[in-house]
Amino acid sequence: MDEHHNYHMSPDAFRKYGRMVIDFIADYYEQIETYPVLSRVKPGDIRNALPPAPPQKGEDLSQMLEDFRRQIMPGITHWQSPNFFAFFPSNTSGPSILGDLLSAGLGIQGMMWTTSPAATELETHVLDWLAEMLDLPQRFKSTGEGGGVLQDSASSATLVALLAAREKATQYQSNNQGLNRKLTVYTSTQGHSSIEKAVRIAGLGSAQLRHIEVDDAFAMRADSLWAQIRADKQKGLLPAMVAATVGTTSSNAMDPLEAIGDVCQAEDVWLHVDAAMSGTAAICPEFRTMHDGLHQADSYCFNPHKWMFTNFDADCFYVADRRALVQALSIHPEYLKNQASESGEVFDYRDWQIPLGRRFRALKLWFVIRHYGIEGLQHHIRKHVDLARQFARWVQEAADFELAAPVPLNLVTFRHKSGDTVNQKLLQMINDSGKAYLTHTVLDGQYTLRLSVGQAFTEYEHVQNVWRLIEAYAGRLR
Repeated sequence: MDEHHNYHMSPDAFRKYGRMVIDFIADYYEQIETYPVLSRVKPGDIRNALPPAPPQKGEDLSQMLEDFRRQIMPGITHWQSPNFFAFFPSNTSGPSILGDLLSAGLGIQGMMWTTSPAATELETHVLDWLAEMLDLPQRFKSTGEGGGVLQDSASSATLVALLAAREKATQYQSNNQGLNRKLTVYTSTQGHSSIEKAVRIAGLGSAQLRHIEVDDAFAMRADSLWAQIRADKQKGLLPAMVAATVGTTSSNAMDPLEAIGDVCQAEDVWLHVDAAMSGTAAICPEFRTMHDGLHQADSYCFNPHKWMFTNFDADCFYVADRRALVQALSIHPEYLKNQASESGEVFDYRDWQIPLGRRFRALKLWFVIRHYGIEGLQHHIRKHVDLARQFARWVQEAADFELAAPVPLNLVTFRHKSGDTVNQKLLQMINDSGKAYLTHTVLDGQYTLRLSVGQAFTEYEHVQNVWRLIEAYAGRLR
């Protein structure tokens, strides 16, 4: 059998089946609205449909694709559906998929410059492009003392920022001197759960994380931050990092970076800014006020894999002083030594992240930026923000509903005025319908619905339809 010659798939068979897979993906996007957005399987359904043992002999890929349709697709929640309004956008695109396919095809391990110079240099260049596109401070560009690197997610970015902050705060001795329990970290009560996870992984412990109170718009209060830092210093503790958020998960709140930056400068504390979803909006000049004060940050990240048509995973992480990051993470065993690294003329991105290994993520970003151009990306970002604001107007005009927080960009938090039980039932009815998928949070102690606009194919009609669906189900609950 040709495609199983020497047990490998032949190039001809790869062409044949590769076309079948590409056709399947293209058909999927054409038909995506025919699927219920949220998977309807029950726990165990997928495993019970799979063979109990692996095959002794290789199988035909045509059969594998058929089994994929029959056994796997029922268990897929359709994140790319235009009716997906849950969590956050995770909007991929044709150019991103093709860029990732090329990366997979090359199969490189880009841990150091020498293991594929193009992987490193394209990444450096694309991250500098993005710094220009978002109008980030010049200190984050590789042409100075800083630079950007692709992490897998904002969670990893927060962790490496904390490790660099920890080492800097302890003069690079914390690994050996038992200083971790003296270090403190700060975020708002609305800060992402990944911050507490990073504190645990870094060896500080959850008790060393301070949750700072927020204002009426759910943004961190800089005065409360300063009071907490001073109180901790008086106890002999060592403040290491403040994690500010541009666009919190629950409500898209914008922490006041200028005021927080002033505190961090005065108290000599590392400032990390997490703009995971919202950062993409800064491609549009009119949304860049959310970054006011960013020039005082030591590190910054945002996720193109959320709202920039780039498939997971791709987090852009920037540092103002790359030496602080490299000094915290770099270890040089003999088997990794090489002339290029020792010359000091290249970046070895293995020293900018937790794992040694790294994929060629920059390729899909390069494809996306070149396909859409700045104008194309701005067009879609503005459209999504406009759609979210239109939905917010419908909420405000409805007698039975209210907004729970401001709507600066593409996330709307709202609730029915009848209380938590009605909102819980309403969300369940929407998601059970298969016609849309929303999630919830709790704001001011109240159960709150979240509608996140940002999928690649979401248009006015989809937002209008989900509002009509919400109104119809709410009418049944009266």
